[in-house]
Amino acid sequence: MTSISQDRPNTLNRENTLQQIMTTVLPKRWYAHLVLLIACFFIGFPLFYAILVSTQSNSEVFRYQFSPGNSFWENWDSVIEVRQLQNYMVNSAVMAVAITIGKTILSLLAGLAFVYFRFPGKWLVFGFILITLMMPTEVLIIALFRFVNQLGWADSYTALIVPFLASATGTFLFRQHFANIPAELSEAAQLDGANPLQFLMRVLVPISWNTIGALAVVQFIYAWNMYLWPSMIITSQSLDVVQVGIASVSGGDTSIEYGPVMLAAVIASIPPLIVFLALQKQFMSGFAVSRDK
Repeated sequence: MTSISQDRPNTLNRENTLQQIMTTVLPKRWYAHLVLLIACFFIGFPLFYAILVSTQSNSEVFRYQFSPGNSFWENWDSVIEVRQLQNYMVNSAVMAVAITIGKTILSLLAGLAFVYFRFPGKWLVFGFILITLMMPTEVLIIALFRFVNQLGWADSYTALIVPFLASATGTFLFRQHFANIPAELSEAAQLDGANPLQFLMRVLVPISWNTIGALAVVQFIYAWNMYLWPSMIITSQSLDVVQVGIASVSGGDTSIEYGPVMLAAVIASIPPLIVFLALQKQFMSGFAVSRDK
């Protein structure tokens, strides 16, 4: 009996020690972390492999070589020196920045109007904006193409930028954001003699930076990745955007050089990544989902 009573505390001590070690080494809910690590692997592996392919020749690509190749500088010369990818990126940057700034300003003004102004048919107009959210650009692209051509804007920055300055998504986002702001702020601004634009710039904008940053990230990435509309409306190579430029890197024949194509794709993904990292905090806060405590 004495030996049994002595072994039981020793067993309990060993179990407690093992549990403490497991708690120290493995985080709480380790299985959730394991699932997230596996998901990150599957999400990040294509990008990792694309970076590897960007350094390889076609013979190395077809051998499925999972190590850096020896053709990085040849691919670099093909993309930068021959195809001039940097010029396409400048065109995309001009288009994306202009669309992002224009959409943000117009969405701020539209959200201000729908929340703080009274005018006939306000809800009818807002309902029409909500309907346009369900209509992709591809549905209207033929009519938009004919309209832009009739205006004489074809093959210009105007054709790339102006048709996309209005944003139903941005209008809805700022309308919902402004509707959640206490009405006392508007009343206090009116008592102080502030006009609507002063109220917008001095009160609403300073408390809406997270929403502005979130919209800017979404719109910049959307504009940067546009391919169909620029390929239709632009005929001059000097105005082509980066997505069209990547297509030109691949060439039109059957002998595609996969290394330069992947290198162009990796380089083209850097600006959106920088924008997202710079505005990551605003993006996460702007689209945060509140939870009941």
